[in-house]
Amino acid sequence: MENQALVVFQDKKIRRVWHANEWYFSIVDIVTALEASTIPKRYWSDLKIKLLAEGFELYDKIVPLKLPAEDGKGRETDCANTKHMFRIIQSIPSPKAEPFKRWLAQVGYERVQEIENPELSQERMKELFKAKGYSEEWIEKRVRGIAVRQELTGEWKKRGVREDKEYAILTNEISQATFGKTVEEYKKFKRLDRQNLRDHMNDLELIFTMLGEVSTTKIAKSKEAQGFVQNKKAARLGGQIAGDARKKLEIESKEKISTPENYLKEPESMKRKRLKGGFNK
Repeated sequence: MENQALVVFQDKKIRRVWHANEWYFSIVDIVTALEASTIPKRYWSDLKIKLLAEGFELYDKIVPLKLPAEDGKGRETDCANTKHMFRIIQSIPSPKAEPFKRWLAQVGYERVQEIENPELSQERMKELFKAKGYSEEWIEKRVRGIAVRQELTGEWKKRGVREDKEYAILTNEISQATFGKTVEEYKKFKRLDRQNLRDHMNDLELIFTMLGEVSTTKIAKSKEAQGFVQNKKAARLGGQIAGDARKKLEIESKEKISTPENYLKEPESMKRKRLKGGFNK
């Protein structure tokens, strides 16, 4: 999901999720990053007892939120916002606590900047993709696709579609109608595991993905779709529009739009240069 992200503190990955208009961080990940214990889950369980004894009321401050686990599936994980995370860290005796507090404050400050100026968020996203080896041409399409996706999920939320499972079903409807594959089938086609499918799409795959989603948004609005069933019909129609366009282009160009290519071994920018004849294979 687009509201989830990994951030890094001294080579340690911290899962976070955008909830109630602010970032919430995985507490177990932070315990791991601070190297407070070799068994982070057990340490956090014991720390809860200590915090309660210190008068820190956990129940309205710690929120179980779904985050991607090691197997790629979403699982509920205890999370806290920046303010309450500072309090939890105060009870963890670790030499890494102080630099972590500074890092956490910087992450929060950057998010405030992004809220005040959304262009900053896009620029940071572009820099991240660039560092991973993507070309400017690809990045522009990927970032635009994220905006299209956010507009669609925002529309679904307003129209009574429940997040997570129903979002996934509707997304599969669009993907099936657009490419003839569900998201999981497409990932297998591209030999992906837990990777983000869209990060391994080429330009045309991204464009037709956007067409399916923007068409779905338009149809949902025009038909005033409400609830899961009506939005499922809109998703299928939106995907069909993109699917019909894809098939017509494949007939005229005599080339398939969907390809098993991915960017696991060769960065997108390198592959783009090679396919354009920039250097030999």
